[in-house]
Amino acid sequence: MLEPAASAATAPPAPPLLSVVVPVRNEGPNILPLIAEIRAALSAAPEGPIAHEIVYVDDGSTDDTAQRLREAAACGAPLRALRHRTSCGQSAAIVTGVKAARGTWIATLDGDGQNDPADIPRLLARAREEAAAAGAARAGAVGAVLVAGHRVRRQDGPVKRITSRLANRVRARLLGDATPDTGCGLKIFPRALFLELPHFDHMHRFLPALVLRQGGRVVSEPVNHRPRTRGRSNYGTLDRLAVSLFDLVGVAWLQRRWQRPAAEALVTPPDDAEPTA
Repeated sequence: MLEPAASAATAPPAPPLLSVVVPVRNEGPNILPLIAEIRAALSAAPEGPIAHEIVYVDDGSTDDTAQRLREAAACGAPLRALRHRTSCGQSAAIVTGVKAARGTWIATLDGDGQNDPADIPRLLARAREEAAAAGAARAGAVGAVLVAGHRVRRQDGPVKRITSRLANRVRARLLGDATPDTGCGLKIFPRALFLELPHFDHMHRFLPALVLRQGGRVVSEPVNHRPRTRGRSNYGTLDRLAVSLFDLVGVAWLQRRWQRPAAEALVTPPDDAEPTA
């Protein structure tokens, strides 16, 4: 005897269009204000509200970050929160968040409040336009495109700006990623594309080069950048620069050790073919 179909009330919710992934470590004071900004920006998008979820990954915080996330969820935020038992780094937190996300598109955002969530709808629209222009709209594909934010007017100290400018020039020369600001935390890309990339510590700084290596397209969009008003940075500028130089050599090696195949269909079974045993 056939069982009755599940009612609409018990059916799993449809996946959202967008998952906003936010890696954080000791950002307790910024949790509630930033979540409120994300919700406001995506609810008031120019083309209408964007179906979304917010995915926070607490990278082993020792402050009240976890408690603030529970408070946000209790207030009705469309929030999913995960926690690393020990700090594994920003890239690991992004990987954890993207794997847990359900959205077709991913927006990454720094948790310190310096990225402006109001820029997300515009970058998402640009990403979808680029995907459609590439023919990805056919067959329901999303397209291998990454839209990277470009902080034209950075609100950081002089040391951080100088080291970042130097790192960007060296990276662009060696990797040829043609991206003026890979360090900007605000990026938009398809979840499926990210899951195909190699994952390693500090990979988030090299996403444009990794996407290009995968055969994708990278475009940059100017975005707002704001001064930090709460908390303090959890990453040392000089330490980060030294580590990035080592990673730069590794990514350059990855580029040279991979030749992307151009495959074409040789035999295609009919759509209505019966599966074989």
